[in-house]
Order: sequence, then structure tokens, then C-alpha cells
Amino acid sequence: MELAIPSQSAGPAGPTQRTLVLRYLRRNKSLTIGLVILLFLLVFSIGGSFVVDTAKLAYPLAVTPLQPPSPEYPLGTDKDGRDLLAVMIRGIMLTGFIGLAAGTVGIVLGVILGFIAGYFGGPIDLVVRWVTEVLLTIPSLILLIIIAGTIVDKNQVTVLTMAAVTSVLAWVGPTRVVRSQVLTMKERTFVSVAKLSGMGDMEIIFKELMPNLLPFLVASFVGQVMGAIYASFGLEMLGLGPAREPTIGMTIRWAVYHGALFNEWWWWILWPVVALVLIFASLSLINVGLDEIANPRVRRTE
Repeated sequence: MELAIPSQSAGPAGPTQRTLVLRYLRRNKSLTIGLVILLFLLVFSIGGSFVVDTAKLAYPLAVTPLQPPSPEYPLGTDKDGRDLLAVMIRGIMLTGFIGLAAGTVGIVLGVILGFIAGYFGGPIDLVVRWVTEVLLTIPSLILLIIIAGTIVDKNQVTVLTMAAVTSVLAWVGPTRVVRSQVLTMKERTFVSVAKLSGMGDMEIIFKELMPNLLPFLVASFVGQVMGAIYASFGLEMLGLGPAREPTIGMTIRWAVYHGALFNEWWWWILWPVVALVLIFASLSLINVGLDEIANPRVRRTE
């Protein structure tokens, strides 16, 4: 007869990955609050587009003009006959698209140019460094105003046009910072060991350098999105934005142009200002929270 050998009780299991993430989010309040605000904006804009006919109500002559908030029009209407609830839903999506498109272009070009210049050096590094230093001395908003002002027919300006204009200089900052990071990292021991082990340059870049820079690149991407939204808002307030599209900047611009505050149409300017504040607040808080991950000097242990 076989004797049953009692199994040794396993030690206490460590916390799961989900538990660690929740602990970190509870401790990193800036990141948590920023993500909550961003999630609210996403639910409001994406979810709202399935409930409200934004393709019709967010454009002129759709509803009765200048109606204050009411059960029929929860956020009121503007002078052009647009339902401001539909305008906010579509405006947050369009403004976010401009920021995401310009931020993506900026971070992708910045990573490519920064790695090429910082890792390989030589004449390419000299040219990239010279171009970035020259462009950094020029006020970016002034240069974007000049570029946007070259468009002859302002009625042809679209959201894609605005995204293209704001992405023209979005790569300059990431290129300079990525280059400096790569210059520092390529001199470290783990890169020398990788070279001695027979790894090629591209393997070192993608397997050794890129993973170490990933938290920094994510934080830099959020910063570029915020910068692109800020730049597009400045252009729109100057009348250089997509006049026919209900972006947040253009909505505020038309409210100011028609004197919404002086005529006591407070709801016309209140909601886009609140939306803009929430967008910048969420991105700023996320950027601060990600800085703890990307910057070892401010990182705290669990």
C-alpha cells in the first residue's frame, strides 16, 4: 500500500501584475487623474457620436440659433444654428485627431533622425544638429503662422491640413532630445557587450537602446500631442484654422468673433473652454505622471 506523502504548502504568492499596476496608479495620482479625465473625454466623444447625429447637428443651419441650455438642447445652440452638444462631441474628436496626427509624425521623425544622428554620427549628425538648433531658435508659432498664411484659399483648410501644418516642426524637439539620449547610452557597458557578442547596429538599436528609451518616448509623445493641440488652437484663434469644422479652437474663435460674452450667450463659449481645459489638464497630468517612469531621479519605489 502506497503512503500518501503530504505536499508541502506553497509559500505566499506574490502580487499579480494587475495588483502592482493598481498600486502604482493609486500612488501616482497625477497619472491616475489624467487617465480618468482622458477616459471621460473619450467616452464623451466616441460614445456620444453613436447617440447624437454629429454629422448634421454639428454644422450650421441644423437647429434654432442661440437657444440657451434646455432639455431639448442640453448645451444650447450657437448663432450659426449648431447644437453645441454635437459640436463638443465632434470638436473633441477633431481636436484630438490633430494632436495625435502631429504628435505621431513628430515622434516618429524625431526617433528616426535622433537615432541616426546620435548612433552613427558623422556628417549626418552634423547636419541634423545644425538644422535642429537653427529651428529651435525660431518661435514655432510664428513660423506656423507663416506656413498657414501661405494657403491662398482659407476655405480649403481642413483638419488634415491643420494636422500637416502643426506637424511641420513637431519633430525638432524629439530629435534633439533623442539624439542626446542615444549619445549617452551608446557609451554604456551593455552596448559594448552587445557589440562584442556580435550584434549588428540595427539589433543594438531595436533590442538594446529602444527598450530603454520607451518610457521616455511615451512621455515625449504625450508632450508633442499637447504642443500640437496648443499650436492648432493658436492658429485657429487667428482665423487660420478649418473654418467649416467644429474644432474646439474654431468654436471658441467664432464665439469671440460674434461677442458671445457681451451678448450674454455664455453657454456658447463656456463649453468649448471647459473642453479645452480638460484636454490640457489630462495631457499635462499624464505627462507629469509618465515623467516619474521615464526619469529615474524622481522615480519612487513601491
